[in-house]
Amino acid sequence: MSDNREKFGSRLGFILVSAGCAIGLGNVWKFPYMCGKNGGAAFILIYLVFLVAMGLPIMVCEFSVGRASRQSVASSFKVLEPKGSRWHGYSYIGMLGNYLLLMFYTAVAGWMMYYCFRMFSGEFSKESIDAAIISEKYNQMLESPKNMMFWTITVLILASGICILGVQKGIEKITKVMMMFLLALIIVLAVHSVLLLGAGEGVKFYLVPDFKAMAEIGVGNVVFAAMSQAFFTLSIGMGSMAIFGSYMDKKRSIMGETVSITVLDTFVALMAGIIVIPACFAYGIQPDAGPSLIFITLPTVFGKLAGGQIWGGLFFMFLTFAALSTVLAVFENVVSFGMDLWKWSRKKAVAVNIVAVAVLSVPCVLGFNVWSDIQPLGDGSTIMDLEDFIVSNNVLPLGSLLYLMFCTRRYGWGWDNFVKEANTGTGMRFPVWLRKYMTYVLPIIVVVIYLKGYYDLFSDKGTPVLVFWMTLAVLFLGLIMWFSMSKKRK
Repeated sequence: MSDNREKFGSRLGFILVSAGCAIGLGNVWKFPYMCGKNGGAAFILIYLVFLVAMGLPIMVCEFSVGRASRQSVASSFKVLEPKGSRWHGYSYIGMLGNYLLLMFYTAVAGWMMYYCFRMFSGEFSKESIDAAIISEKYNQMLESPKNMMFWTITVLILASGICILGVQKGIEKITKVMMMFLLALIIVLAVHSVLLLGAGEGVKFYLVPDFKAMAEIGVGNVVFAAMSQAFFTLSIGMGSMAIFGSYMDKKRSIMGETVSITVLDTFVALMAGIIVIPACFAYGIQPDAGPSLIFITLPTVFGKLAGGQIWGGLFFMFLTFAALSTVLAVFENVVSFGMDLWKWSRKKAVAVNIVAVAVLSVPCVLGFNVWSDIQPLGDGSTIMDLEDFIVSNNVLPLGSLLYLMFCTRRYGWGWDNFVKEANTGTGMRFPVWLRKYMTYVLPIIVVVIYLKGYYDLFSDKGTPVLVFWMTLAVLFLGLIMWFSMSKKRK
């Protein structure tokens, strides 16, 4: 273990930086339209239940592995695993997942920054309120490789510039300021949204459960959607949290800090819905429009508002901060790979990775224009869809399963070591009575989410295609089980 490992300067810094990693576009982009699509408040109640039942325990596992090993996912399993085991094999998949996420997330963060600039410039206000015009401009953005690459590189330069300053002077200091602005922005925007004329029905839809409407949608569909959203919202499973656990001191218990991070992450997701859904109802717009809701529908709404140039700019500034906080966290993780594995200096690790990520981002950028004919997941898909599929449908659920097994199985790090680390320090204690649930029940839930994700994605593409991909999913699952096979700990 590293005795001179960098550490956060404050508890608040750790919480805000970790929350910044969890708070991404899944909260502020996907959550509102998932809520709108699945019945509003009833969906939220189920989502909150699964967030506590699934996300919280797995996040504690990941933080505990990071803090105990004082390493990133590149080395943490090797430090803690029993002699002769294969757990360290997941390190390569975890590292791959972080690079894949940056390959498309930098581009999406660039979209947010670009829209923020265009909003403040007044391009989407007054005469530019027609949805068809905004849709055309959105397509123009995607069809320009130079424009896309410029904003992608801008995001990358910002992230690398902050990371090179170190944990305390760079990541902690800048993220604290950025998160404070994000929280202030979201409160101002939420208050403005609920005060719009006609927003009352949207607030009712969002806050008052309608189980009859949920039954019409399909209880099973709503429950699984809430389960999936709760699972993916915290960015657990590929070591993005473990790296910040490795910078955490032993003064506070991990359970208490994880609860704080989860509450903050949930607050942002819920407030994002308060911003979007009442505004949709106020202007007679369906809140289940998917990604187009953010890039086409809402700019149209802001164009109709008094002061829409400012409100729209602030909204996309909020989205930009949410995306940047995740990019920054994941970039720090890939920087740590070189520092942990090859003992590079921070400057060298940053320099190598800014070049590597810039080159690796090219396929995603070109996938919307020059390489748009490449549709790896079927008609209409892009290279970004493939990258997202590998991360969201594979690395995150399988990584979460592996962290669970590593922390609960006697052939892994083991329950006793996990609980001892999780409960080291003052604060909330991790409930030891959850052992059987985490050992036997929660892994099954994760496997169901993983396999159902494959089924939903490929079920409409024909039986041969579905059988092929489901077989592949089972093989990947078998690979994770192989990692966990080991000699019995003596």
